[in-house]
Amino acid sequence: MKFDILTLFPPMFDGPLTESIIRRAVERGLVNISLHNIRDYATDRHRVVDDAPYGGGDGMVMKVEPLAACIEAVKAERPAARVILTTPRGRRFDHDAARELAGYEELIIVCGRYEGIDERVRDLFVDEEFSIGDFVLTGGELAAMVMVDAVIRFIPGALGSPGSAECDSFADGLLEYPQYTRPVEFRGTRVPDVLLSGNHAEVARWRRQKALELTRRVRPDLLHGAELSGRDRDYLTTLGREEEP
Repeated sequence: MKFDILTLFPPMFDGPLTESIIRRAVERGLVNISLHNIRDYATDRHRVVDDAPYGGGDGMVMKVEPLAACIEAVKAERPAARVILTTPRGRRFDHDAARELAGYEELIIVCGRYEGIDERVRDLFVDEEFSIGDFVLTGGELAAMVMVDAVIRFIPGALGSPGSAECDSFADGLLEYPQYTRPVEFRGTRVPDVLLSGNHAEVARWRRQKALELTRRVRPDLLHGAELSGRDRDYLTTLGREEEP
């Protein structure tokens, strides 16, 4: 899979894109990531990429000419690539969106900055806009890093275990169950006996129930869209009864 990231600050990506799972995916030839400095496409002597907004107001806006030229240069090499913009007004980026984007062979990610980009860039070039949450970042670089990391997890061979991505939190609409490893006891706290029992059916049941409990307590909103069986619903009903005064 090919990622082209358009940014005003390429050095910001040095650490996140050269470590851990992303580094290994690149080394295995599963992923190719290229950074493009939007400032390189400014034509004036000072390489200006922003200007005051028409109509007045605080802040600056990314100029249309250098950003458009950068997108066009990359698109010339990858005409089939989907152009993604990171922006607070975009669609919420989540587990399903990451899986969806992993289905494309080429993605161009435009990192927004300042008060935003000239609207004409959206109109002419952008296929889809994404936001990683209801908050504002200094720029879209951090959002792009998050998106690339999440998407790469769905690329076959990127993770050590083929099924890891499908067992993550949100894969079935629930938060992931608690995890434990050695030692069995730490500072008076033991690993739950069921996980040491060797009974795979009981382990699966325990994990499902804990995922339901955790999701109900921390993110009850997720339950409305989760894939719940009749047994799951019965268990949630039991939890509710136990909490009644």
